[in-house]
Amino acid sequence: MHGIEPDPALLDRMRREWDERARENARYYVNTANEDWTDADFFESGRRNVAEQILSDMGNICQGRDPKQMTVLEIGCGVGRITRALAEVFGKVYAVDVSGEMVARAQQALGDVPNVVIRQNNGTDLTVLGDIRVDFAFSYIVFQHIPSREVIRNYVAEVYRLLRPGGLFKFQVQGCCEVESTPENTWLGVPFSDEDAVRMAEECGFEPRHRIGAGMESFWLWFFKPRSFFSRLRRRFVTRLRRARASLSGPIALHALGHLLPRRRVH
Repeated sequence: MHGIEPDPALLDRMRREWDERARENARYYVNTANEDWTDADFFESGRRNVAEQILSDMGNICQGRDPKQMTVLEIGCGVGRITRALAEVFGKVYAVDVSGEMVARAQQALGDVPNVVIRQNNGTDLTVLGDIRVDFAFSYIVFQHIPSREVIRNYVAEVYRLLRPGGLFKFQVQGCCEVESTPENTWLGVPFSDEDAVRMAEECGFEPRHRIGAGMESFWLWFFKPRSFFSRLRRRFVTRLRRARASLSGPIALHALGHLLPRRRVH
């Protein structure tokens, strides 16, 4: 999938400003519930989030597989708050963050965790990880800070590239469309409507199977990668039918839909 290339100046600003936040108070900017976290409380907060968003959703995530045999990806790992908890559940965890300062702190904090690989990425793609394959991808309170649709879409397309067929990418975006986001603000992310989220999923090849929180700050998305090329074609066909029905009515709609429906061969 090839989209519009993000502005390099924005990517540089994101990196610089998150580096500054890390130097000021990394744990606070990762989880603003506390300005002075202890080690125990900070990482326990990550375990609570994993219990709420992952352990409660293992049917969608594991689909019958042993989590200890699964490889997962975390986008926006910060200083490893969620990463440590993921490593306690899954067999292998790859984690990336745009901030070198955050990554350095995460690598130091998780030096005792052998099944974690943490890398600094460029803020828009996952080329730093090469062509690894992952069974599940996750991002928590990250895209809500990204002020660019192009950056977020690139991430979604990159997850599609690395995710195994049938796998799930579960993440959040800013769902409150009254939010006025600007490229200069790397704290307040660009909002997505439900229609925006569905369009992005389909453009990148995903099936947007579940969505919760449209119109709210925390808009959760479940994007599944189709298991086969044919299931993807079927999804595209259904999408075209739905859009045609929504935009047309009466005899015109029937005529238009006739061009979308498969034609029976006459022998």
